[in-house]
Amino acid sequence: MTPTIRPALNSLAPPSLARFGALAAPALLCTALAAPLQAQTEVTLGAQLEPPHLDPTSAAAAAIDEVVYANVYEGLTRFDANGAIRPALASAWEISDDGLSYTFTLQTGVSFHDGAAFSADDVKFSLDRARGADSTNAQKALFASIDSVNVIDDATVEITLSEPDGALLFNLAWGDAIIIDDSDVETLKTAPIGTGPFRFSNWVQGDRIELVKNPDYWGEPAALDKATIRYITDPTAAFAAMMAGDIDAFPVYPAPENLAQFEADPRFQVIVGSTEGETILSINNQAPPFDDVRVRRAVALAIDRQAIIDGAMFGFGTPIGTHFAPHNPAYTDLTPLSPHDPEAARALLAEAGFADGFTTTLKLPPPSYARRGGEIVASQLRAVGIQAEISNLEWAQWLEQVFRGKDYGLTIVSHTEPMDIGIYARPDYYFQYDDPAFRALYAGLAKVSDPDERAAILQAMQTRIAENHVNGFLFQLAKTGVADARLRGLWPNSPTQATDLTGVFWAE
Repeated sequence: MTPTIRPALNSLAPPSLARFGALAAPALLCTALAAPLQAQTEVTLGAQLEPPHLDPTSAAAAAIDEVVYANVYEGLTRFDANGAIRPALASAWEISDDGLSYTFTLQTGVSFHDGAAFSADDVKFSLDRARGADSTNAQKALFASIDSVNVIDDATVEITLSEPDGALLFNLAWGDAIIIDDSDVETLKTAPIGTGPFRFSNWVQGDRIELVKNPDYWGEPAALDKATIRYITDPTAAFAAMMAGDIDAFPVYPAPENLAQFEADPRFQVIVGSTEGETILSINNQAPPFDDVRVRRAVALAIDRQAIIDGAMFGFGTPIGTHFAPHNPAYTDLTPLSPHDPEAARALLAEAGFADGFTTTLKLPPPSYARRGGEIVASQLRAVGIQAEISNLEWAQWLEQVFRGKDYGLTIVSHTEPMDIGIYARPDYYFQYDDPAFRALYAGLAKVSDPDERAAILQAMQTRIAENHVNGFLFQLAKTGVADARLRGLWPNSPTQATDLTGVFWAE
């Protein structure tokens, strides 16, 4: 999806009249017109999902990185607004001819928010911790190719690999690969200390998180002095907060049905782009009857993707037939492998011994794409004889029951990590897909650096999981945001799960 930033349509009413209505009392209008504008160095953002904590090295929740990525914490490399890999705490690197050694030159003059000096020792500690035997890192597999991390001097670190890994620089840009000080491990969840341009200031549970500018930042200083992220779970309340001016921007706005109204109001800009979010009807592949590929295929054939996009997302989203972003050059359209065909779905269920259908669970996390989409999916499954009993879970419950506990039949979730098809090579991942052939493809990908060869392997991986109907592949999540018309620098797209504030500023 091509990102667009659409200013509001013309309106004859000035902002104050639009806000308070044409029949507002004159005194109220005078007060509104005389009220000072919000300080131009502060911003208040809205978000729907509050993180369970603020340590991206010990949980998979996207809501964590949406606060801390590039703002509070930094890694050796980072993603920019377009998904390209850029230097971060590493200013440069050299790769050996055999691809087994990466030597990183580190930024100098860097300190953590508590004043501790940053050095190569911190890189070694962080990466060894992430890949260690007792690591709780949700993306530990990112570091599997690392054989050792060696400190050359304070400003130089060498990473040696057990085998070539063409994705290493990409993997080090993830939020799970942040660099921390070993003395801060115990407080990461509630009082994060990083090297970024913002410092953590305050967290009022259930309400807001506050960040303030880091005056000692080693790089380009932030334009903002303070950023507040307010958590508003209800879409109606989100709309009211934006209209009232209590929120300056909702980077991922939860109610796409309101976007036309925002477009028609000159106070706002509507920002539409793409994300890395493959939205899937995840299937527990080891839980009967879903351990039978015929049943999984029946689920896929029961799904009408466009009806879900239209009904749950008001038309925003791109149908997908595998777990891969359509904007990626290696994408292959596999939606024809699972067309909407209820009659074929019922025949497959009968062949698998479920002519009368069966009952399963459909556990849904809070996002509107899941809750709204879940109602539509349940109806579509019911039409072929599958009774999906809906349970609406809070995010912490979903992580405990579904992601960690694997106690579910079906769920709907958007996987927002970039280039994350490798999760299908992990038999212990929550949808429990165990396929040696896929794992062999994934292992081969790491050894290849040629773009064309990598694309061919990635397409084979996409085809493998589509043909095995590992999950019901629904749509690529669009990014639909709303912001004050004067605010600049928000990312139109989401190449990673982040709300990067480093380039955000108010126009004069």
